[in-house]
Parts: sequence; C-alpha cells; structure tokens
Amino acid sequence: MTVVVQIGNSDNKLTQEDWSWFVSEIDDLIKDYKVQIHFRGGSSWDSPWQNACWVIEHMANYNEFEKEITQIRKRHSQDSVAITYGETEFV
Repeated sequence: MTVVVQIGNSDNKLTQEDWSWFVSEIDDLIKDYKVQIHFRGGSSWDSPWQNACWVIEHMANYNEFEKEITQIRKRHSQDSVAITYGETEFV
C-alpha cells in the first residue's frame, strides 16, 4: 500500500510564511507516524503556485492520520488536502 499526500496554495490564501508553516506541520505529522517517506517535494521555485507532495508507505491508523491532517488543514484555512491510498505494482 502506498499513500500520497498532496497540498497546494494555488488560490494564494496563504502568505509565504503561512505556507511554510502549513508544509512544516504536514511534514512533522508524517514523520510522527514513523513511516518510510519515498518522495517529498514541491513545486518549482518559479511556479506561480505552491504545492507539496509526499509519497509514503503503509501506515497503521489511517483514520487518526486523516483526523490530524484535517485539524492542520483547518488551522491553516485550507479547503482540502488530497490523500490517495493505492496498491503499488512493480511491472
């Protein structure tokens, strides 16, 4: 199972400083779950928008993770965070 977490600031609701705090909180939460992070990155420095993505391994408690993500999202006045759960297939 692979988990992909995606956040963005394409509507420019967040200042650069607020965006930085939002990304840091999501990153810290993921690290708190002690899962393997396979990829962590974001938009190019010259993009007209900001986004970030983490690709991580299976975690034990999805419900708690989603509750905590929702709290962070609301704290930063964001409408959504995208989370994708899927089976990884090597071909």
